[in-house]
Amino acid sequence: MILLIGGTSETAPLAFGLAAAGYDILVSTATDAPLAIGEHPRIRRRTGRLDEAGLVDLVTARQIRAIVDAAHPYAATVHEAAQNAAKLRGIPCLRLHRPEALPPESRDSESRPADSPSGSPESPGTPVRFAADHREAAALAFADGRPVLITTGSRNLVPYTEAARRTGILFAVRVLDAPESLAACRAAGIAEDQIIAGRGPFALGENLAAIRRFGIGVIVTKESGLAGGFDAKLAAARHADCRVIVLSRPKATAAGPVFDDPAALIAALKDLAPL
Repeated sequence: MILLIGGTSETAPLAFGLAAAGYDILVSTATDAPLAIGEHPRIRRRTGRLDEAGLVDLVTARQIRAIVDAAHPYAATVHEAAQNAAKLRGIPCLRLHRPEALPPESRDSESRPADSPSGSPESPGTPVRFAADHREAAALAFADGRPVLITTGSRNLVPYTEAARRTGILFAVRVLDAPESLAACRAAGIAEDQIIAGRGPFALGENLAAIRRFGIGVIVTKESGLAGGFDAKLAAARHADCRVIVLSRPKATAAGPVFDDPAALIAALKDLAPL
């Protein structure tokens, strides 16, 4: 059996691809959010967060032959735990890397010039700043004086709520419509009317609706790639004349092979864990 650590839009297609290649798959996701894997006889699912020890126990109990890590690009602790668990159990760990949407030359801390490369998701006139962490992102976002839309999830809200209280600037958050996400918002003192609950990726119109609802002037986001709807956020920012603060991706530390293409990953798995 192959353990597929998922939670992104690539999870279901990758599970079907692995099953079609002849593997039995256990899909592991942190939450029980709907996942379009149907009733495929080769695909099973479990839910709940796992640390390294939990992964080792799962690999042992289910006789896992390889780990395929398709977790979110920002799930650094998950990536590390998967690598370490695989190493401890002596099995391969292959990671699916979601390509970034912005070109390499845009990844600096300065606002982008008006002559962004044609064909990139970032259009001329969309100022983008990168931040190393959530505290820097909050400082940049709330320095503009305009309402802020935070779309970086529910796990690091405190720097933003602190910046909002300090500056008096209005803000809204968009989080997964899951109980734990809404509980995190309440724990951070965020009012119900400041919360947008839903499941992405969000289209241009949905982003524009959120911007107009709260009069947003700054969007804080992750570089979630095209599959994560990052291009639609940038397009909405351009239409609404918003600044964009992008939380930089964690630096990749994968010890095993990393793939941008699911087909290439499956081909490599056939060599590393032949049927």
